[in-house]
Amino acid sequence: MPAPSLVDVTTMAQDSTRPGLVQTGQPADAAASSPDAPVADTGTAEGRTPRRPSLSPSRAADFKTCPLLYRFRTIDRLPERKSLAAVRGTLVHAVLERLYDLPARRRTAEAARELVAPAWEELRADPEVAELFAEDGAADAAPAEQSLDAWLASAGKLVETYFTLEDPSRIEPHGREELVEVTLPDGLLLRGYVDRLDVAPNGALRVVDYKTGSMPREAFEGKALFQMKFYALVLWRTRGVVASQLKLLYLGNGDALTYAPDEAELVRFERTLQAIWAAIERAVATGDFRPNRTRLCDWCDHQALCPSFGGTPPPFPAEAAAAAGWQTLPVVERD
Repeated sequence: MPAPSLVDVTTMAQDSTRPGLVQTGQPADAAASSPDAPVADTGTAEGRTPRRPSLSPSRAADFKTCPLLYRFRTIDRLPERKSLAAVRGTLVHAVLERLYDLPARRRTAEAARELVAPAWEELRADPEVAELFAEDGAADAAPAEQSLDAWLASAGKLVETYFTLEDPSRIEPHGREELVEVTLPDGLLLRGYVDRLDVAPNGALRVVDYKTGSMPREAFEGKALFQMKFYALVLWRTRGVVASQLKLLYLGNGDALTYAPDEAELVRFERTLQAIWAAIERAVATGDFRPNRTRLCDWCDHQALCPSFGGTPPPFPAEAAAAAGWQTLPVVERD
């Protein structure tokens, strides 16, 4: 594989010498590829493959937001409805991933728009996605997006916005939709998928994530960067290199949020993840996952089962949790 020629990454590595923010103008068959799916260990005496639970950025954020939501998604694996916004995000990500299959000189906005239709044809093969549109109208769409054509046009507009933030002809990604994972010394397995990983000729790393919404207000920047620090930690532990830049591209309004972490910050973040994991283990061991009612509950599919809304959760699936590698015996606190 030829060495990446990332002029802008090299410049980024030279300019980002200190940490700081810079703002600029599941269905069952999918579970196996999910970073949250239990991981099989091999080489056991009887040839079996016991499972290992893992932590991803999204599931760590779930537990921080609402422990009961974490349980429903990760342990019960309750189905959730697909939304037009989520499917559009998947479509845009697919287009931007495939854009880099083209030779550099052909990575134009027009070429990217041409990738929307074939990517959509693959997505609509999923019956749940196809059901979002009935008689060429989307049941849960906003009035301006009630036709499939308008919805696809909105996806195309997000793709076009990408070209106002980067020049893809000057970038040769090291990885796209790449699984990164590491087992920490205490046994915690961290796993996640990076939208794009760039490596400059001088070895500098840039982690890029595409967001189809708008850049959050300053008060919510920390939450937005949680995922990126997770990736930076895994890459540091596996490659021994602290990422020079974490970059979030917000295609909804054409803004970018960049951040340069340092080693001390990643050490602190690792401790944060270990504390989250310890809390998850205690909750699994006892089956006690408390709901946390917030404004985000308005978008939750599980209100009927949530005590905060008068519902009753199903019995905790202890056998399924144990089969997935969770320790369900009582937790003994150590001094």
